[in-house]
Amino acid sequence: MRVGLFIPCYIDAFEPEVGVATLQLLERFGCQVEYPFDQTCCGQPMTNTGCHAEARATEALFVRNFSGYDYVVAPSGSCVHQVRENFTAIEQTEEARAVRARTFELTEFLRDVLQVQDFPWAELPHKVAIHYNCNSLRGLGLAQALELNKPFYSKPLDLLRKVKGIEFAELEGRASGEAGNVRASDASDEDQDRLLQGQ
Repeated sequence: MRVGLFIPCYIDAFEPEVGVATLQLLERFGCQVEYPFDQTCCGQPMTNTGCHAEARATEALFVRNFSGYDYVVAPSGSCVHQVRENFTAIEQTEEARAVRARTFELTEFLRDVLQVQDFPWAELPHKVAIHYNCNSLRGLGLAQALELNKPFYSKPLDLLRKVKGIEFAELEGRASGEAGNVRASDASDEDQDRLLQGQ
């Protein structure tokens, strides 16, 4: 299975080890992973600020880079949501529609496509919390949005429960503000403080 690895620009700039870990994980599960060196941003910052037409060149480049792969995988729900739902500045050719349909967020790819049942080598003796961004919840359905009052599910949590030694802490449901290009850093600090205190 040929996988095109899409590493979002913010991960490449601030947390490149996430990209490396994604590559290693996919290869561990037998994927033939390729990283198109020409890749750039998915265009989400432009779309989020209403500059849809200005995202055209970025969208076209994405389609050129990732056409022909069996799947495109990224460790970012918001960027995958951008590709699947908001790539509307370019002409919707068969090629563009195919790339959009084959683009997956990492956890949904592992769970739904590869159907990973365990991580026998993995052990993480730490307490962690999962923050679901709005696009992952409402756009991709990676977990059940709490306000819908439906039975809870979480694809990331399903996978992480397969890791030995891990414990989970609950975060209060809060938006990061990212989609509006505003960061609620004080809320994020509060949650971090609560986690560090073991609450």
